[in-house]
Amino acid sequence: MLAKIIIKNFMSFKNETVIDFTKTNYKFLENNVSDEGILKGIAFYGANASGKSNVLYAIRFLLDKLFRETENPAALMKCLFSDEPEFSLQYFFVIENKEIRYLFEHDISKGITSEKLYVDEELLLERMGSTAKSYITEKKSYTDLDNEILFLRTVYFNTGFSNNSVLRKWFEYMQNLIYINPFIQGVISYSKQDMRINKYLKDNGVEEINQFFRDFNFEYTLDYISDIKVKETAKIIDSDDVGSILFKRKGIYVPIPYFFESLGNKNLLNLLPSFLYIVRNGGMLLIDEFSSGFHNELERLLVNYFFKNATNSQIFFVSHSTNLLSTSILRPDQIYTVEFNGEQGSQVKRVSDEQPRLAQNLEKMYLSGVFGGLPNYEDK
Repeated sequence: MLAKIIIKNFMSFKNETVIDFTKTNYKFLENNVSDEGILKGIAFYGANASGKSNVLYAIRFLLDKLFRETENPAALMKCLFSDEPEFSLQYFFVIENKEIRYLFEHDISKGITSEKLYVDEELLLERMGSTAKSYITEKKSYTDLDNEILFLRTVYFNTGFSNNSVLRKWFEYMQNLIYINPFIQGVISYSKQDMRINKYLKDNGVEEINQFFRDFNFEYTLDYISDIKVKETAKIIDSDDVGSILFKRKGIYVPIPYFFESLGNKNLLNLLPSFLYIVRNGGMLLIDEFSSGFHNELERLLVNYFFKNATNSQIFFVSHSTNLLSTSILRPDQIYTVEFNGEQGSQVKRVSDEQPRLAQNLEKMYLSGVFGGLPNYEDK
């Protein structure tokens, strides 16, 4: 599981910023903590354009470079308002009670990438520019490396870490990462699983999602128009798009096409395949604009469901829904606020730093400015 990231000169984060995902001393909401002491989820709050989403991008960056190497060229990731040519990212994972630490640094002025990989402080891989060394493969020295391709990726795809079960399980965990932006109804899956709703329903049917709806007394279930049914409804259904999805509401005997549903229901449907997959199989779920179109009680249900049912899984989400700021849902160490402070860039504050008590109202404290992360609008 992801235990910590350290960001420096990356996107809106100019100064070195540590974001810790390990638990503190709070003794409540134990379901929200894994057996290794790592939190199953983190929420990020702050004003628009404060840098919240950039935390998710910092996590995604490593996955993009490992599994989608043509995405996000490193030169575009440096903080735009910094004179320093280098940016760096450090990732700390705990896999089978071993700490995996991966350091990435890129100098855009020289086009040089540096990498180091440690397991429990033992150096396994190191790279500077076009040359690298490996201490876990038969081949020890590498030259003429492409600075746009991670050495870590090269070693993995050449060897599969066949002699190191911890690193194999680390890659399996990372590859089970899904990024969702409900606002644009976009889903990026780093595994071989296609989590787009139409493809998911075509391959898996509607039963898993409908069971979720039944378990929590939703007012509707789904129907997915099969190829046979499509021929019968060809005039109104486009079988190659989400038009194949119908909502069946209680008391309404005419199915409602996906297109006519609310934004919240569309976002929920686009979220659920990924959400249920990560809960069931482990991995990381990154959700930008989590509160897009959802009722407060739906948000509460989803967050509580994840923490109760996930074991080897984590959810990282950006939200503006302050109703989730409650000690009945989130521990104070699961909440970060983000502020953009001019030339200093984005800065974070962990709510647990203020040591709020179980009985205190986190939402009220946030809205009164105790934790920062509020916009500075003037009401005239």
